[in-house]
Amino acid sequence: MLYDAYEVQRSWLAGASRWADLSASWLNSAANPLRYSGMSPYIAASLDVFAHAAAPRGKPCFDLFDTKIDGKLVPVREEIVLRKPFGQLKHFVKEGGPEGQPKLLIVAPMSGHYATLLRGTVERLLPHQDVFITDWQDAKLVPTDKGSFDLDDYIDYLIEFMGAIGRGGHMLAVCQPSVPAYAAVALMNADHDPCTPRSLTMMGGPVDTREAPTAVNTLATERPHSWFQQNVIATVPGIYPGSGRKVYPGFLQLAGFMTMNLGSHLLSHYEMFKHLVVGDEESADGTRAFYDEYRSVCDMTAEFYLQTVDVVFQRHLLPKGELTHRGRPVDLAAITETALLAVEGERDDISGLGQTKAALTLATRLAEGKKRYLMAEGVGHYGIFNGRKWRERIAPVVEEFIAANA
Repeated sequence: MLYDAYEVQRSWLAGASRWADLSASWLNSAANPLRYSGMSPYIAASLDVFAHAAAPRGKPCFDLFDTKIDGKLVPVREEIVLRKPFGQLKHFVKEGGPEGQPKLLIVAPMSGHYATLLRGTVERLLPHQDVFITDWQDAKLVPTDKGSFDLDDYIDYLIEFMGAIGRGGHMLAVCQPSVPAYAAVALMNADHDPCTPRSLTMMGGPVDTREAPTAVNTLATERPHSWFQQNVIATVPGIYPGSGRKVYPGFLQLAGFMTMNLGSHLLSHYEMFKHLVVGDEESADGTRAFYDEYRSVCDMTAEFYLQTVDVVFQRHLLPKGELTHRGRPVDLAAITETALLAVEGERDDISGLGQTKAALTLATRLAEGKKRYLMAEGVGHYGIFNGRKWRERIAPVVEEFIAANA
């Protein structure tokens, strides 16, 4: 019923958004005499903001068609290296680019947003890395006959993806996938897998959420596991290929993120309104672009979401040494070959300070020279992997670390 009610509302808002967009265009038209009335710019701007906020959104594109290397533009194309039911391995191929660059798998979060949330991450690393990314599928689009997908499957996918990339690769996990990436690296080290990553960078990840708990951690721990099963899991309606699949809907995740910083989101839209009133389309476009990405959400399988809440946020199995993968203990002490970099943001309100850094302590047999920590001053959660501070202060450290362990 929850998902069905949402679809009815979404359909209504889609029509209202289209009506508002057409009305705003009419009011702004040079052929419309009402355009020059005193209130017309305010009404048009209000309609424009509403149209943008209510518009339905699908999966965004990366739209990365070139990159600059040594002052020259190099064409970039996307290539799917490996397809799986719940995600694919995407490669950003540089046509005629330099050979022998470090092969880097960027592990995108499976947390309600698409991999394109890391567009800025990919764009910044493209000139000097041979970049691959995990392009996760929207669970509502996966037919039920394709089976289930949980934390164990996630780890399997990462190991298989690294195998497809080949020897000498590196891995970078942003936020949520720090845990499965860390576990995958431990298993590959233990097995002496020839495709074991030479380095693993974990950025703002919930490795040990007992350190500096945030509002996200509190939400996950103050309610019993049964509450999540009963209140946030929905069934995919019949209009989607995944009809009948149990999921944690993306629209619920988005609502949670928006509520956490509601004031700043309202202020952003008010600023957009003011820019539109005075005809500053360029500034308004910046807000539009951010929310086009931020509001593009996808569903997670119920089993993956519930297992993550239980294992990562409620029972803390990884830092306690109790995590298993298909019945096999995940031994972090087995990590002896993969260098580890932990990156945290001073103002991160999703993964608190110390949660990612804990990974360095847990790898007890890894030489200290293979461990590195960066605390980015004045940086929030999204600033760790996007924006000016990422490009100018954090990315250079990541690139130097990869180069040092190549």
